Amino acid sequence: MILSSHPHNDRGCGVADAELAVLAGAQRIECCLFGNGERTGNVDAVTLAMNMYSHGVDPHLDFSNMPAICETYERVTRMHVYERTPYAGSLVFAAFSGSHQDAIAKGMTWRKEKNLHEWTCPYIPIDPHDIGRTYDADVIRINSQSGKGGIGFLLQQNYGYNPPPRMREDLGYRVKEVSDHQHKELSVQEVLYVFESSYLNHDAPLRVKAAHYIQNPNSTITANVTVTINNGEPIDCSATGNGRLDAVATALEQATGMHFTLVHYSEHALDTDTDSRACCYVGLKWASGKETWGCGTHTDIIVAGVRALVSAINNK
Repeated sequence: MILSSHPHNDRGCGVADAELAVLAGAQRIECCLFGNGERTGNVDAVTLAMNMYSHGVDPHLDFSNMPAICETYERVTRMHVYERTPYAGSLVFAAFSGSHQDAIAKGMTWRKEKNLHEWTCPYIPIDPHDIGRTYDADVIRINSQSGKGGIGFLLQQNYGYNPPPRMREDLGYRVKEVSDHQHKELSVQEVLYVFESSYLNHDAPLRVKAAHYIQNPNSTITANVTVTINNGEPIDCSATGNGRLDAVATALEQATGMHFTLVHYSEHALDTDTDSRACCYVGLKWASGKETWGCGTHTDIIVAGVRALVSAINNK
């Protein structure tokens, strides 16, 4: 005798009933792809098999190309696989919530740092690659609910930018504003545009036309800087600081009458080849308590730092 279970899904318990039946000794489950069948449907073979797979049990069914299975099902039956169908829906691996995106980004980073082979990532029950899906198109999706973690993760994964946390927070507000205004989800390219147009290499109204440095005997640096404001007449100024960027910042304060404190500076390589650009981030705090941010890129790290500083000033 073969004990076969045929649960319907009238109470939304079809998969759960099938799993409990197998645990109780059933040897076969009668099921349908995506829960097709009578009234509310029979057991969904996809959900049942993938539940087993996610716990390390081989269901002996091949779902390694889930998009192709969905396409065939929709073409043959003329029915639609709902976007939130477990494992197969187009939004299954999509995270819009800021807290979810932050957890996923940290989980992905942890896996990479520890070189883990076992799948352990918050909010994603299986590796999307196992069923023919990708991280880039599926996991982190950007709209007005999104947070700094997910937005920063996308920039880093796709374009190499790694802005500091407080800058990511500022960027998050800008991205949300665009998404709210346009009433739509933003693509990775649109997020990049918001980032670069908001922070990258801004040279107006303040522009540094030239900067030359002198190493002093006491290890300080003197910067001789030429600046223009609103494309006006060039202004020559000089100041001494404990480093090149500090000296330039002091010189710009004296030339413009502005007063700010440099509260953040960080840098990293943006490319991997021999002509790699340096990428610098600068955060400034003003007397009002407001913070502004700038990003600068150049093959010379000193120039990149000055560009980031000028961008942060211009964002005031």
